[in-house]
Amino acid sequence: MEPGTAQTAPPEIHIQYPDYHSPIMFLAKVEGQVVATKKDPNMSGRKLLLLRPQLVDEKDPTKFRPGANTIVAVDNLGAGEGELVLFCQGSSARLAPGMKEAPIDAVVIGLVDSVDVFGKQIFSAKT
Repeated sequence: MEPGTAQTAPPEIHIQYPDYHSPIMFLAKVEGQVVATKKDPNMSGRKLLLLRPQLVDEKDPTKFRPGANTIVAVDNLGAGEGELVLFCQGSSARLAPGMKEAPIDAVVIGLVDSVDVFGKQIFSAKT
């Protein structure tokens, strides 16, 4: 460095990582029910649904495409087959009311009325 010149500090880089402790919600279509007569006592009386995640299609964001896997979720809201629901997984699922002691990984947390993508409605429960 030349005498009399100021040293400039390299630019600061700030990386913001996602907060994985925040609840993450997903959309899914109810494809059926799961019945298990023998189960953990903390699961007694809980309705189980078979969900297929719904993803906004990258090629055509005016519609959904089904996810590859199905998920079993606890339902306290009374969702029915064919309905679109909101669900969460992991530790977020146990934050739902009455789920703290249940050995669950997924829970239905909402019945979807409508979904808008880029200002266009791609789902309505009314139609």
